[in-house]
Amino acid sequence: MRANWSRRQSEAAAESAVTRESIAAAHALILPFIRRTPIVEVDGGDFGLGDFRSFLKLEFLQHAGSFKARGAFANLLMRKVPAAGVVAASGGNHGVAVAYAAMRLGKPARIFVPSIASPAKMARIAEFKAELIVTGERYADALAESQAFAKTSGALQVHAYDQIETLLGQGTVGLEFEEQAEHIDTLLVAVGGGGLLGGIAAWYRRAVRVIGVEPAAAPTLTRALEAGRPVDAEAGGIAADSLAPKQVGALMFPIAQRFVERVILVSDDEIQAAQQALWTTLRIVTEPGGAAACAALLYSHYEPAPGERVGVLLCGGNTSAVDFGRTSMS
Repeated sequence: MRANWSRRQSEAAAESAVTRESIAAAHALILPFIRRTPIVEVDGGDFGLGDFRSFLKLEFLQHAGSFKARGAFANLLMRKVPAAGVVAASGGNHGVAVAYAAMRLGKPARIFVPSIASPAKMARIAEFKAELIVTGERYADALAESQAFAKTSGALQVHAYDQIETLLGQGTVGLEFEEQAEHIDTLLVAVGGGGLLGGIAAWYRRAVRVIGVEPAAAPTLTRALEAGRPVDAEAGGIAADSLAPKQVGALMFPIAQRFVERVILVSDDEIQAAQQALWTTLRIVTEPGGAAACAALLYSHYEPAPGERVGVLLCGGNTSAVDFGRTSMS
């Protein structure tokens, strides 16, 4: 009973702590260390779709290749980092971001990743001078190992999504989106553990429709909303290294219940096709998780009304699935 009461207290505290004012304060703090990523405006007709405007925020151009850099810097700048440094568990992108932020700020970092993490992401973690530990098959395995290390070492644990500072950092994407595309009606956001969706939803607070998009092979938030609480879900699919935790974050869940309109599921085939469409139409390369939100739009899981203005977050680009071996001047 005491554990359940403590959890309810922490969830309520998260909803009251992750506000527009606190997100704006976090943005001011991390701004010297992040990029204000651009937005590209695209006609629905460019993708062979209807009469609407889409606004694609290119967050894969962020330092370390994803939005995760925002939450990483928020943690390292807003919390006291001990001499033992920081530790994180990650499917890939969060680990890359924490490694990058720790390198920039001169802090030691140890990153635990599961065996499903992509080679491209593991290589970037090593590139940023963090100690890389590959353990287990899924994110939950790496998380357990990182928690054990934090207890014995005294290192600061930087959670990928279930941490107030992480939510505040990711919420700065919403702040920038509002400034860059002020009059959007709907915003599509990929969901893994929910730190990004929770932060953005807390920023907009239903001023626009915020819709989550997650792989059908990893329906973490969908299962939680059905159950009324975070529960275990399947954790597979093509985007398993970025959008497949065992459970959605407890801190973001009440935010999602209050401020997220609904969640859409997309298939692996649709995610891959969205990656191809982004390349063919715009010469944009994203990882699978980075293209998930776009898949919901391209495959009519979300159908905009005529004249609607739809924001889409392209959230990550840490992939090696591009062949630059051929060159041609013709």
